[in-house]
Amino acid sequence: MDAGFANPRPHPSEPASGPGPSPVCCDPSRIPFIKTIMNMTKRIGVVIPSYKVRNHILQVIAAMGPEVQHIYVVDDRCPDHSGDFVESECNDPRVTVLRHEQNQGVGGAVLTGYRAAIADNVDIIVKVDGDGQMDPALIPDFVAPIAAGNADYTKGNRFFDLEQIHSMPKIRLFGNAGLSFLTKISSGYWDLFDPTNGYTAIHRDVARHLPFDKISRRYFFETDMLFRLNTLRAVAMDIPMHAKYGDEVSNLKISRVIGEFFVKNMRNFVKRIFYNYYLRDMSLASLELPLGLLLMLFGAGFGSFHWIEGKISGTASNSGTVMLAALPILLGMQLVLAFIGHDISSVPKYPIHARLEHSPLLRTEKP
Repeated sequence: MDAGFANPRPHPSEPASGPGPSPVCCDPSRIPFIKTIMNMTKRIGVVIPSYKVRNHILQVIAAMGPEVQHIYVVDDRCPDHSGDFVESECNDPRVTVLRHEQNQGVGGAVLTGYRAAIADNVDIIVKVDGDGQMDPALIPDFVAPIAAGNADYTKGNRFFDLEQIHSMPKIRLFGNAGLSFLTKISSGYWDLFDPTNGYTAIHRDVARHLPFDKISRRYFFETDMLFRLNTLRAVAMDIPMHAKYGDEVSNLKISRVIGEFFVKNMRNFVKRIFYNYYLRDMSLASLELPLGLLLMLFGAGFGSFHWIEGKISGTASNSGTVMLAALPILLGMQLVLAFIGHDISSVPKYPIHARLEHSPLLRTEKP
């Protein structure tokens, strides 16, 4: 599919004129798929964070298909007053403009949109950036796994099509590869990639169960969301997509955030291990990790002590001392590898939103 926007002519399933939003055309082969999504009686809302995207946001809104019932434009204290611009230039009745008195970052804008969508009883909440890099024609692809009960959260993956990766700026390519590995470790979603991709969809009942006051508000938002979702045991799924790079300016500079992301990912990794393996559950893996680390530390410490002692005295350590240092290290490595294997195989597989819908644990207060 073309990474750009579809031509703005009426969708074949809609009349060519009349009140309401302007439907979006797509590949004719996708029309039955979109109709299926519309017939699932799921209310779909789209959140668009708005900060320095005035040149593109109207095109993004115009490209929204008829499957979308609500569009929330969140003006994150935009210096270009994009919220006022949308209100004055856009007559789509689905659009609601929300405003922040202070800039809260992309995460804060998305969470504000989540709150509004939850209040409107939207079933599935999609987040699309306002800079034109994300094709709204793909919304049915993000919604379908959630509507079918196969996932709780979907996110874009720009690395799926190897033939299209060359269009991505090289610094972004390598930066995202490194951040993806860190996110796999911290979130526990070893089967996901492209963690900074902001094209996402989430089921309302899963969103309501998230700790809104603890989620990172700025560029770490998408990565922190994955960590929070894993602690809920929510099923997350990658959706293949192409990115569109034009004259838009990205506010995320990989070189500036890599250090911050490393520290925050390691913090979330420690939290996740504690929550999932010691606080809420215990298994053989709960013993393998600490025992493996202790054996490796003992072997390294014992070996280092005798190596230094031998250097000072001028005598070589005997084979028994060498084995006593090496064996704990080898056993410890085996235990740590066994833990990693268990962690990889423990990626959530069963969607939780159906169980959360009527759960007494569901947050009833406004997030």
